[in-house]
Amino acid sequence: MTTPTAVIFDIGRVLYRWDPRFLYERLIPAGEMLDAFLRDVVTIPWHFQHDAGRDFAATSAELIAEHPHHAELIRAWETRFLDTIPGPVEGMPALVDALHAAGVPLYALTNFSHEFWPPFRAREAAMFDRFRDILVSGEEKLVKPDPAIYALALARFGLEAARTVFIDDSEPNVVAAANAGLIALHFTDEPTLRGELERLGLLRPSSRP
Repeated sequence: MTTPTAVIFDIGRVLYRWDPRFLYERLIPAGEMLDAFLRDVVTIPWHFQHDAGRDFAATSAELIAEHPHHAELIRAWETRFLDTIPGPVEGMPALVDALHAAGVPLYALTNFSHEFWPPFRAREAAMFDRFRDILVSGEEKLVKPDPAIYALALARFGLEAARTVFIDDSEPNVVAAANAGLIALHFTDEPTLRGELERLGLLRPSSRP
């Protein structure tokens, strides 16, 4: 098999830990109230609108109209969004460093709000300065697993699908990437991914920290 020539990473839950619970457990006592708020108010489908390019001002106004007694907690999503991303997934900074040191071109394709991305990108410059380009769904108003976003990423990055590794924690996103011709890997943890990249010839076993 031909050795791949580039890697495209997902970001949330691959490079960085992400969960709304990280924020709201600071604001709501643990237990049924916290679980209900995350389940019924700031839901994943509601948040997905930001990834698709909707402005927080619009989505929050709609949500506050439905849950006016939670208005301040909903507004906290905007002012404290970075608290939902407390830090990198264990081992992943070292893995990115190893790929970068090996001269592997690095890219990212992320479902992320166009509003929340710039402050996060700035906070994590040490990581993302290693990437040649990053395509953000909220800026394009296209989201994974829409086939169009994979085609756009390949065209913008100037990559050949069959020689590009794509890594994501979401199985539907991985399936869509495979259907687009990419070498698609389902992320579970750093040791497993490192082994897969070694088998693909992108890392040597001796590159383990």
